[in-house]
Amino acid sequence: MTTLLVIAKEPLPGRVKTRLTPPYTPQQAAQIAEAALSDTLTAVLDCPARRRILVLEGAPGKWLPPGIEVVPQSGGGLDERLAAAFALCTGPALLVGMDTPQLTPALLAPVLGPGGWSGCDAWFGPAADGGFWALGFAEPRPELIRGVPMSTPGTGAAQRARLTDAGLTVRDLPELRDVDTADDVRTVAAAIPHSGFAAAFAGIAAAAPAPVPDTAPSAHRTGART
Repeated sequence: MTTLLVIAKEPLPGRVKTRLTPPYTPQQAAQIAEAALSDTLTAVLDCPARRRILVLEGAPGKWLPPGIEVVPQSGGGLDERLAAAFALCTGPALLVGMDTPQLTPALLAPVLGPGGWSGCDAWFGPAADGGFWALGFAEPRPELIRGVPMSTPGTGAAQRARLTDAGLTVRDLPELRDVDTADDVRTVAAAIPHSGFAAAFAGIAAAAPAPVPDTAPSAHRTGART
C-alpha cells in the first residue's frame, strides 16, 4: 500500500495564509487554513493507505484527528522540506499539501487503487497556478525534488520535467486550484458547499462585510506549499 504524506503548517494567525490579509484578518486567515487542513486530513483518513503522516511545521492542535502520525518538518527551502518528507518513506508514497480542501478519496483513487503503481514510477497533480498539489513516487526519489525552483509560475513544469528527464514514467492527476487568494477561497468554497471549508468561509462572511475583490497581482505557489 501507499504512504500518504500531508505537508502543512500549524494554522496560527500571522503564520499561515498571509496572502489573504487583507482582505481577511490574520485570525480569519488562520480559520480558513485550519478548515482547509482539517478537510484534507479527513479525506486522507478515508483513503486506503499504509501510513498517514502529517509533516508539520509547528504543533498539532484540536484539528488533528486520530489515526494521523505527526513528524516535524525539516529546515531549508520548500524543495528540501518536500525531499525530506519522502525520505521518511519506503515503497510507494504520495504527498499533498494543505491548500486543496477539495481533495477527495475519489481524486486519489487512481493512485491508491489496484494497479495504481503498475507500470508507473511517479504521479503528478498540477495546480492551476502553475505549481503542483500532489507528487508521488513508487520508490522515494528525494534527489528529484531538491533544487527545483519553488513558488514560481514554472514550478510544476520544472518538477514534472525533472521526473521525466530521470526516465520515470509519470501519470497525471486532475488539475486543482490552490487556496491562496480571497478569490480562490470563494471559488473553492462554492465548489464544495457541504465541506467544513465552505462552512468556515460562510461563517466568516456572515460575521463581517464581504472582502473587497482581490486585485493584487497573482503570485504563484505550489500545491504542496504550506
